[in-house]
Amino acid sequence: MTRISCTLWLERLAVLFVGSLFFVAWTVAAPAQATPSAVTGNSAAAPAGQPAADARAHDDSFVIGNDDVLSINVWNEPNVSRVIPVRSDGKISLPLAGEIQAAGQTPMKLERDITDKLKSFIAEPEVTVMVQEIKSQKFNILGQVTKPGSYVLANSLTVLDAIAAAGGFRDFAKQKNIYVLRQNPDGTQSKLPFNYKEVLKGQKLAQNIKLQARDTIVVP
Repeated sequence: MTRISCTLWLERLAVLFVGSLFFVAWTVAAPAQATPSAVTGNSAAAPAGQPAADARAHDDSFVIGNDDVLSINVWNEPNVSRVIPVRSDGKISLPLAGEIQAAGQTPMKLERDITDKLKSFIAEPEVTVMVQEIKSQKFNILGQVTKPGSYVLANSLTVLDAIAAAGGFRDFAKQKNIYVLRQNPDGTQSKLPFNYKEVLKGQKLAQNIKLQARDTIVVP
């Protein structure tokens, strides 16, 4: 064998040896690289349209009232699901379920009532009730303001906010003698003073209380 042929043979042998090492290394590494894909497959999201386990929002404290707007969702039943206000008689009407008393119920209790009504028509109905707009909780403002009347109670509304919503004072309003009448749980009434002049100066800010449902602000 010539020296050139021997050299070529050795080079080919070296290439084959390196290729074999690369193949063995790839074969060993491949299963380890496949593991994340397997984990991802096991933790895939639920099929589209299926409700997540924690997606249902229950409320067992708020009491629904007249004029509140409810979002009622019956899973996989778009013809029954809808956004609907509570009528003045405290009831709502739903396809298949018919007339249902909503006022005086919590959203969770109303869910159960609607579910019971639908069981005759839908196998294992899944119902979610959410209060989309709270319009039943109101406060009153009377006396020397531009627009006295009854207003929807929004979150964290204060006496100052209420006065602004009512258009401010009339010319002869006694701004130091304003008070809030509040219904107590025992049926009695509390009179909470509010001095607009002091609050405007940053004094005694604690009197600028957050309003509650059925509070009445009197501006003499």
